Amino acid sequence: MEKGNNELATFAGGCFWCMVKPFDEQPGIVSVVSGYTGGTTENPTYEQVCSETTGHYEAVQITYNPEIFPYEKLLELYWQQIDPTDPGGQFYDRGQSYQTAIFYHNEEQRQLAEESKRTLAESGVFTKPIATQILPAKTFYPAETYHQDYYKKNPGHYNAYHRGSGRSAFIKNHWGEKK
Repeated sequence: MEKGNNELATFAGGCFWCMVKPFDEQPGIVSVVSGYTGGTTENPTYEQVCSETTGHYEAVQITYNPEIFPYEKLLELYWQQIDPTDPGGQFYDRGQSYQTAIFYHNEEQRQLAEESKRTLAESGVFTKPIATQILPAKTFYPAETYHQDYYKKNPGHYNAYHRGSGRSAFIKNHWGEKK
């Protein structure tokens, strides 16, 4: 799990393209990799995951320095990127591979994730129940190269997708302009 003082965090939040940028721009974040986790097929392809037959989620795996950007801050930022009340996917993207989940790498992460979920549920920000699952981390498979850093490689398409999917408006409505 650890690389020096760095640790791993893994989050599924719908389309992984939209989950990279918010974390990538933070201090203490070493890398954000788009990929697949939670399923049964080894080394799945994007097409296989989209077929909904592998059990994988689109996810991001974040290598971070917890002394600079603690796990609690990662969780806070994660909740502000998703609709945690939607059990059927995220925004335009539907199906199991687009559902939300926090994949914990150790008991401390599990406890912190459960606590943050409870705090969010009690906050009154959402009227529906929080549907995001908290699951043990499984093997993470990096996605194909063209999916990595998509927001940097294809900013026009990324921005259009982020707006067109409904994610931008949802985030602005629930969390304000800067998130």
